[in-house]
Amino acid sequence: MESEKIDPPKEKSQKTWDSVLELARFAILAILIVIPFRIFIAQPFIVSGSSMFPTFHDGEYLIVDELSYRLSEPKRDDVVIFRYPNDTKKFFIKRIIGLPNETVEIEGKTITITNAQNKNGFTLEEPYINEDFYSNTKMNLKTDEYFVMGDNRNASSDSRTWGVLPRELLIGKAFVRLFPVNRIAFMPGDYK
Repeated sequence: MESEKIDPPKEKSQKTWDSVLELARFAILAILIVIPFRIFIAQPFIVSGSSMFPTFHDGEYLIVDELSYRLSEPKRDDVVIFRYPNDTKKFFIKRIIGLPNETVEIEGKTITITNAQNKNGFTLEEPYINEDFYSNTKMNLKTDEYFVMGDNRNASSDSRTWGVLPRELLIGKAFVRLFPVNRIAFMPGDYK
């Protein structure tokens, strides 16, 4: 009668070593995928403050698209995350009002944009504004400069206060709101 051949069980230390190697491979693969994604494509941000209310509430969790502005130019009404020009360690969230080479004029609560296509200017329509605000500002934007404002104009530190936003400080635009669950949205802040 032939006896069945049985391989001796691997030693316990060999099994542990195999598990460690498998975990290390997984970690390296995750790092090779996650880090470039996080650096070049998208990253999370948490809204802090009320300058974008009611579009964004304090504590909301956003995923910011960093890739789009590498492939195309920012557009008027985009909600953008950027490094604050007066302290680049801080991040702000605002809406683009004025584009490069435009003139932005605010008289009372009326915003007029003048550019090459609209030499007489046009009045900006803003369905996301829920309250009156009053301001008097006129700013001529140069190439690669943007004029940004919060949706809660009375509680926003924005281009009216600290000036233009240089293009190189733009991080990206709000792509997904993940939290709170009852306010999950793609392209939050888009009113088109």
